[in-house]
Amino acid sequence: MCTSDAGRLPLPSNLADRIESDRNPARSDWLRRLPGTVADLARQWELTLGSPFQPGGACAWVAPARTAHGDKVVLKVGWLHQEAVAEPQVLRLWDGNGAVRLYAADERADTVAMLLELCDPGTQLAELPEPEQDEVVCGLLPRLWQEPPARHEFPSLQSMCSDWAAEFEANAAAASSIDPGIIRAGLELFRLLPASADRQVVLATDLHAQNILAARREPWLAIDPKPHVGDPVYDPLQHMINCDRLTADPVGLASRIANLLEVDLHRLLQWLFARCVQNSPERPELADVAVRLAP
Repeated sequence: MCTSDAGRLPLPSNLADRIESDRNPARSDWLRRLPGTVADLARQWELTLGSPFQPGGACAWVAPARTAHGDKVVLKVGWLHQEAVAEPQVLRLWDGNGAVRLYAADERADTVAMLLELCDPGTQLAELPEPEQDEVVCGLLPRLWQEPPARHEFPSLQSMCSDWAAEFEANAAAASSIDPGIIRAGLELFRLLPASADRQVVLATDLHAQNILAARREPWLAIDPKPHVGDPVYDPLQHMINCDRLTADPVGLASRIANLLEVDLHRLLQWLFARCVQNSPERPELADVAVRLAP
């Protein structure tokens, strides 16, 4: 097991790899101070810590723990980047309805720490065949699509899509194998679709089979949300682009998801086309999907 700061803190492999490759000074400084932060939180919440979950993520240290009363919980200590800012707020809003419960939170200058419900046995939904994953994902999403509170601080789907489209144009356009005309059409849709939605709800935006765990309180619970407010038809996309079936039959997969969620198939296909264009430099197999779905 990898460790940080002279062996003081065991690290999950993905976080250890990030230490080796990270060029972000702010995150590097956060990682340097992580052992002290974890120790301080363990004292504050009177926790006995276990080894971190493997392989873990690249921006958070997450481990099982026991409270002074013997309760099993999870300690998540994350670098406070843009996608992590609103996680405690959305978990409070959901209050365990389809997602893990938040017991306590501590938000510092560059750290967001949470004491969370432990999912037991914690098996990932990804262990199940994809058609069964569809059923679970599409059962959880409508439960998470709540009306945003009057004075919420969740970022908008519009802002996320606009930022991603601008990043693509600035840094990734040359890396995509897609025809420039199709790229323009995809990015235009990516910017326009959020504004034409007939509903504005709280979204998970990153709900996929590795972010859904088997539990005792409910069969499956969502973890690690990246909440935004916007069009619910966007929300199944992360699951869809993770499916092996997508490249073989994108329309068939979209039809199944649209039917399970009772959303408009044409709009879901528009979103899928735009997202495949936007994600094509990192996922070259999505370029072919985008070409096949191009209007």
